[in-house]
Amino acid sequence: MTASSPRTQSRVRASELVGRNWLNTGGASLDLEGLRGKILVLDFWSFCCINCLHVLDELRPLEAEFQDVLVTVGVHSPKFDHEADPDALAAAVERYDVQHPVLDDPALTTWQAYSARAWPTLVVVDPEGYIAAHLSGEGHVAGLTSLVNELVAEHEAKGTLHRGSGPYVPPEPVARDLKFPGKAIALGARGTRQGSFLVADTGHHRLVEVAGDLTTVLRTIGGGVAEGVGEKGIVDGGPETARFNEPQGLALLPEAVAAAVGYDVVVADTVNHRLRGVSLADGTVTTLAGNGVQRLIDPERAREAADPEAGDGEAAVSLEPFGTGPLETSLSSPWDVVWSTVEDTLIVAMAGTHQIFGFDPRTGDLAVYAGTGLEGLEDGGPTEAWFAQTSGLAESADGTLWLADSESSALRSITPADPAAAGGARGREVRSAVGTGLFDFGFRDGAAGQARLQHPLGVAALPDGSVLVADTYNGAIRRYAPAGTAADGRATEAAVSTVARGLKEPSDVLVERDQDGAPVSIVVVETNAHQLVRLAVPQEYLQVDEGALQTQRPRTAITAGDLELAVSFAAPTGQKLDDRWGDPTQLKISSSPEDLLLGGDGTSTGLHRTLRINPEVAEGVLHITARAASCDGEAGQPIPDHAACHLYQQDWGIPVTVHAGAPDAAGEAAGVVPETRLDLDLRGIH
Repeated sequence: MTASSPRTQSRVRASELVGRNWLNTGGASLDLEGLRGKILVLDFWSFCCINCLHVLDELRPLEAEFQDVLVTVGVHSPKFDHEADPDALAAAVERYDVQHPVLDDPALTTWQAYSARAWPTLVVVDPEGYIAAHLSGEGHVAGLTSLVNELVAEHEAKGTLHRGSGPYVPPEPVARDLKFPGKAIALGARGTRQGSFLVADTGHHRLVEVAGDLTTVLRTIGGGVAEGVGEKGIVDGGPETARFNEPQGLALLPEAVAAAVGYDVVVADTVNHRLRGVSLADGTVTTLAGNGVQRLIDPERAREAADPEAGDGEAAVSLEPFGTGPLETSLSSPWDVVWSTVEDTLIVAMAGTHQIFGFDPRTGDLAVYAGTGLEGLEDGGPTEAWFAQTSGLAESADGTLWLADSESSALRSITPADPAAAGGARGREVRSAVGTGLFDFGFRDGAAGQARLQHPLGVAALPDGSVLVADTYNGAIRRYAPAGTAADGRATEAAVSTVARGLKEPSDVLVERDQDGAPVSIVVVETNAHQLVRLAVPQEYLQVDEGALQTQRPRTAITAGDLELAVSFAAPTGQKLDDRWGDPTQLKISSSPEDLLLGGDGTSTGLHRTLRINPEVAEGVLHITARAASCDGEAGQPIPDHAACHLYQQDWGIPVTVHAGAPDAAGEAAGVVPETRLDLDLRGIH
């Protein structure tokens, strides 16, 4: 492990902030000279990334506490092609209520200058313009608070700290009926009017019931909207007093279940990290699950992961109920919910931990339904599968659960377990229908194996077994048709086609049916157009091929043979590494393709590893997960009983090119000098 060290060990001058445009500055461009005298936090983010959204909220109290000495600058460095669209970025800044200046960095210029390798990354610059810390991942606010206090004391004593207001200029609010709606459900005969819809009016922090014409507002539940700005919060009660915080998914419970529990709709109250219940009779809102504290990784699982005797660190995933009351259990950004008729329970897309949860409203039991909590695209059983920010759920007629796995741009499914089978819940099976990995996306129809999506957020099942996908960043509705048999008896392969395009970030899709159950129209939640739209079901589907893409991050040139990997971690002031059960740090390493690594892959303790790079593989991606556990306590003293403990984790996917032998003169002249050592910061203090 890397021990904690003083900040004065080295002084690196911060690089200039270079990009295409500035937002939230009133039209002004910022530079480091103009920010001199302030403590600067650079937040490297992308608006697709749930961990980045967590950091936005983590930073709000820090920004409020130190508003006269600290300036946060969001450096938006896109992962997906759509995120490089300046209009899409401006909409995201408004949607997520970003209250600090944002630099648009579409070419990753400033990202590269600060050696960022993962979303999110935080870089702290002191008032004299030197880098004070380099942090990866989320959960750093406690350490940032102590660091900012140290910098304030140091630079106030030196006379280099300048107090006063910062450069943030808020945009003018816009009044709308809906503001960035996220999800919707049809209420049928259970609404205030036959055929109405309940909409998660996410940007206004409320729910809105609209008539069948999709525009007439029938009633609102929660949020007090004034001059286009909704009031967020966590308050139970009637429709006028209740408060939400960026609600997303909605699920209408079966009438028998609703009668038993006293509410009709379950709401994924995303930023509050809670599930809420709504009675349609009077609009009363109650909290069902979640204590408001963001769930990270189970403490027991973290301890096992750091235990050399625990194998690969993934055995601690349990499908049994957590055993705590639902209001005492932490959740993490629940994004969508759906009722499973086969499992007779509510299914929750727990986007923040990259898992699927189950919640029984009658008993209050919460449990992991599927997923290890590691981010990626891995199929298999429920304790083996990896998900990537699942954001949309739907159930087909045969009980199959379909999922929009947004960060892997994938359509995936979970086959329910056979209740009579010996394996019980472990008999569930996760499969990928479309999508190949975290950094692969595009707009391509055709055979499912080569089709591409771009950050989909919604799904809906059709009666014929096919699935509609709200392909959000492609601005399209897509259709996945599974393999089957044509009318003439020919076998047909699984394929993807396009139903409609030209939409503004569609985030959900619903199917309207006639009395016989046949689909007659499609209702789309068009988030960035602030509306719901109705589309006809086409007789024929489009075929689009705009190519398969990969996230365009700079590749790191590395040498074949031995590559030293070192991850730095310095515990924040007031914390120390928790070594009571051995080394509390861990590395998990793999690669794409697998034969890129000839050695050094796998999971083991420590933050240093020697990797053996295959000279026969020209390029690939190194997948690195680093973890460190620390607890409140002072250096040189034992950790107190019942001390609060903290788990730090970050996943990196680092694209590399492999160069065999010593660098030649041509390579050096071209500026390509292969690295023999790779240094990463989990929490690096300078």
